[in-house]
Amino acid sequence: QVQLVESGGGLVQAGGSLRLSCAASGRIFSPYTMGWFRQAPGKEREFVAAINWSADTTYYADSVKGRFTISRDNAKNTVYLQMNSLKLEDTAVYYCAARDNPTKYNYWGQGTQVTVSS
Repeated sequence: QVQLVESGGGLVQAGGSLRLSCAASGRIFSPYTMGWFRQAPGKEREFVAAINWSADTTYYADSVKGRFTISRDNAKNTVYLQMNSLKLEDTAVYYCAARDNPTKYNYWGQGTQVTVSS
């Protein structure tokens, strides 16, 4: 079983920055891709960013490209999401996820709230 715990959420003014962290623990038997997703009130959960095991490939939603950066430290089993130039529409619960297979994220964190104010 793998546990994912997010931290770093909070309240920030528009234009500000936050860094989310996600620490993984438990038994993972293969290299895994890490991702961030978010869900705003009344909306479906959406993909934000992902990074592969070796950290040489990253993916971003168009809405966050150029503003968010995903990174990871495998020695610490931790993935980060640096969020800059935050906008009101970035307000959401942010979830960390991991997958040890090509298609489906099979481990999820509990989420951390990010609120951007004007």
